Amino acid sequence: MPAERKGWFDKLKTGLRKTGTGIQAVFVNAQIDEALYEELESALLMADAGVKATEYLLDDLRGRVKRQMATDASQVKRLLADAITDLLQPLEKPLVIGQFTPTVIMVAGVNGAGKTTSIGKLTKHLASEGASVLLAAADTFRAAAREQLLVWADRNTVEIVSQEGGDPSAVSFDAVTAGKARGKDVVLVDTAGRLPTQLHLMDELKKIKRVVTKADATAPHEVLLVIDGNTGQNALAQVRAFDETLGLTGLVVTKLDGTAKGGVLCAIARERPVPVYFIGVGEKLEDLETFNAREFALALLG
Repeated sequence: MPAERKGWFDKLKTGLRKTGTGIQAVFVNAQIDEALYEELESALLMADAGVKATEYLLDDLRGRVKRQMATDASQVKRLLADAITDLLQPLEKPLVIGQFTPTVIMVAGVNGAGKTTSIGKLTKHLASEGASVLLAAADTFRAAAREQLLVWADRNTVEIVSQEGGDPSAVSFDAVTAGKARGKDVVLVDTAGRLPTQLHLMDELKKIKRVVTKADATAPHEVLLVIDGNTGQNALAQVRAFDETLGLTGLVVTKLDGTAKGGVLCAIARERPVPVYFIGVGEKLEDLETFNAREFALALLG
């Protein structure tokens, strides 16, 4: 593992400590018997892996234990890390920039998920890879969101398209048009924070998507949802709702530090396998990194 990735892995391990403690505790001085599987089932459910993923992982694990003829708990723990890695593998996919100019990325998420902050971090990530980014402040209802985005734009020295109290679709249209005219690599559209139960607001997201397509027939190229790792099964419900409305292409999972619900990625993998492009374990700009299934499994099981 390269040095900078090792630093990230250590941070991830610390971030997932609360989720992992319950699962790791099951293996302390344990015998390989039915009680071990039962305790593991409880620990996975407590970590918000969900019923389907928990059943799947335990079946998979039993098969591995038999095949490998495992005799002690530490072997079983290693095999569980393998099972979790394989379950999460389909979620591992890089965000591809450069196939379209600009690559238009629409970002959605409920209020409080860390959406605007994640856009700032994503901007930093893309800029550090050499991409020129244009931000669209289409979260026009929340003045604070626009202000916050202006700060991020300033900090990342990128351009921003915004209008006070303007129509979100109009801002999005202007930004995509400007992105094309200025030859930007990426246009990031920050849409208003929404609860999936607010149907008229979900309709507005559909409208933004429609209008973006009018500005560029191939866009949006990515539709990302930012979810808060602390919300567990509720995060899965959000993935379902937004995917049905917008057709999600990827997820950004934030606030995995200090949560006991990090197992929700297993639930997503089993029930709504939308790729996880990035995960975040802190407030700093560099606390957002690409998702790696093996790293996550190993960090989770300490």
